[in-house]
Amino acid sequence: MERMDKFNYYLDIAETVLERGTCLRRNYGAIIVRNDSIISTGYTGAPRGRKNCCDIGTCRRCELNIPRGERYELCRSVHAEANAIINASRSEMIGSTLYLVGRDMETGKLVSDASSCAMCKRMIINAGIERVVVRNTKTDYIITLVSDWIKNDDSLDDSLLGY
Repeated sequence: MERMDKFNYYLDIAETVLERGTCLRRNYGAIIVRNDSIISTGYTGAPRGRKNCCDIGTCRRCELNIPRGERYELCRSVHAEANAIINASRSEMIGSTLYLVGRDMETGKLVSDASSCAMCKRMIINAGIERVVVRNTKTDYIITLVSDWIKNDDSLDDSLLGY
């Protein structure tokens, strides 16, 4: 019997967490792990007390045909990474790893090229998280060092401004 590696072990847990997600487009699950202990979990969903898209039966971004990665301010949900960060203390997150898994709700397939949005990247940096592991397939994943996001500051790229 071959033992599952730790990355896929934690990604499987994050994939289970995404099952609580309430988005009609894509659900994500995130867990933050430090020293082989799960510190926090988070999934995509509306802020506490507000109705979720699955409850109201519609997604504003879907209605407006907004492409993936754009106009997140119109989304009702708090992202999985943000929810995981909100539910943990910074002192516990310093040097940790965030595991992230996404699933397209229409197809049921894993999101193979998932990445954190600009706002989540900022929160991950400030939380002191050291790396992000994103699942592409059931066994393949990408590891990103958060220090690379700091060095390659895409917020300084004028081409992203749209003019």
